[in-house]
Amino acid sequence: MARILVIEDNPENLELMRFLLQAFQHEALVARNGEEGLSVAERERPDLILCDIHMPTLDGYGVLARLRRDALLREIPCVAVTALAMLGDQSKILDAGFDGYISKPIDPEKFVAEVDTYLKRPTAEVSSTQMLTSPPQPQAQAVPLAATVATVLVVDDSSTNRDLIAHTLGAFGYATTLVNNVQDALASVRRAPPDLIVSDLHMPERDGMSFLQEIKADARLCQIPFIFLSSSVWGERDTAKALRMGALRFLQRPIEPMDLVRAVQAIVPGSKKPP
Repeated sequence: MARILVIEDNPENLELMRFLLQAFQHEALVARNGEEGLSVAERERPDLILCDIHMPTLDGYGVLARLRRDALLREIPCVAVTALAMLGDQSKILDAGFDGYISKPIDPEKFVAEVDTYLKRPTAEVSSTQMLTSPPQPQAQAVPLAATVATVLVVDDSSTNRDLIAHTLGAFGYATTLVNNVQDALASVRRAPPDLIVSDLHMPERDGMSFLQEIKADARLCQIPFIFLSSSVWGERDTAKALRMGALRFLQRPIEPMDLVRAVQAIVPGSKKPP
């Protein structure tokens, strides 16, 4: 396990990175601006710092400059996490002295593995790769909430994706049931129809299209709203087919967490509004 400081002024991005790091056994320290980040770094001496570039008052370059002037902090690896995407931007970041660069929106399945490459020493008995290939969890898992506004069935063969969706939607009042294959998804829907289905497209044995087709063919279930969330390379083709079959949305990964929340709220209103 490593102690990793995340400096990020966007609360949704901050919470997403903290969630992913903790899911892979790291200790996540957080700061919501540059000055706070420097104070946390001085107090906690983390193993790694992940720092946004564009922040008010003190931006990422200012944070890095002050870290490198401090004899006690200058050796801590510092990685930029930012939406800057041009080749010149990357060169500027590296020339400034950052140890590396992770692009936003982050890819939940790759983020922690990217972070691990910047750690100077083995960080945990269980690595992020081992976590991704660990034995499957129980096939359906409910995430309890204090004040549920709607129920969402999440179908995805990636435990990381399932947990990320549950964590994101749970913060806005949605109770999620997590399932890793179509067969168990159908059993869950027939046992307790949800208010919404969010499904991956490509899964072993049976894919999301066949799941959607079976839902729409059942008179008792056909009115349940359906969202696809996929990293399919055939985006336009798959989107057109899914919408023809009755899906209401086809969202491409990687996706910002709040974009998913807003899509769900447009279909199943009544949850807490994002800031």
